[in-house]
Amino acid sequence: MSLFPKGPSVDDFRMPLLEHIRELRTRLLVSIAALVIGMGLTLIVAEPLFNFLAEPLQTALGDSGGGLARLHLFEGIVTWLRVAMLGGLVLASPVVLYQVWLFVAPGLYDGERRIVLPLAFTSTVLFLAGGWFGYAVIFKYGFPYFLSVFSDQSQATLSIGSYLSTVTRLLLSFGICFQLPVVVFFLSRMGLVHWRDLFRGFCYAILAIFVLSAFIIPPDPLTQVLMAAPLTVLYIVSIGVAAVFSTKEL
Repeated sequence: MSLFPKGPSVDDFRMPLLEHIRELRTRLLVSIAALVIGMGLTLIVAEPLFNFLAEPLQTALGDSGGGLARLHLFEGIVTWLRVAMLGGLVLASPVVLYQVWLFVAPGLYDGERRIVLPLAFTSTVLFLAGGWFGYAVIFKYGFPYFLSVFSDQSQATLSIGSYLSTVTRLLLSFGICFQLPVVVFFLSRMGLVHWRDLFRGFCYAILAIFVLSAFIIPPDPLTQVLMAAPLTVLYIVSIGVAAVFSTKEL
């Protein structure tokens, strides 16, 4: 017996284009409102939050004499707002991801729509787990290595704006990459992938993971392994997800 009884065809729920646009507008407005509220709440703690984000760098710098600097007059204000936006995105992530799955829900069968809330919850947990992994592991072990290159010839003095841009890119990249099991679940329910496909493509997937890691972070052996290890585990988990939920017939 299937975990998700199919019932009527998905075609029975096909929506007109204008209805799709209205649905998208509603989901975007709710997501933007959640982001604005989250940003407003984060504005009052933006400076402590930036200090929290800068702590791994300060630890890596130690007593080297380097540090963070403002290179132009408005950089402090701009960084303050960007930190608030990043914090607002984290606070709003449950709402935003829930809206994403609500937008997808009309294309699901009746029996599958009840899992929209669990999917949104899982997506949120994986997104936050990816961000935590980037902060607690990559920053901790990667920053000392990055700063050690040419350390005898130069002193590390970094712009607070450029540092925040790097940190934001890394945290969001990790959060997105950790969505792999959820993406595989959706593709499995669409009948596009089967667990055997994922199992046969394991070697190619490992290669793709290392290539992806090289795009996200500098391709040195330490950070490549640190980045590839959790993604490999998530890929193995995704094989199990596909084995349980796939509708593809071989």
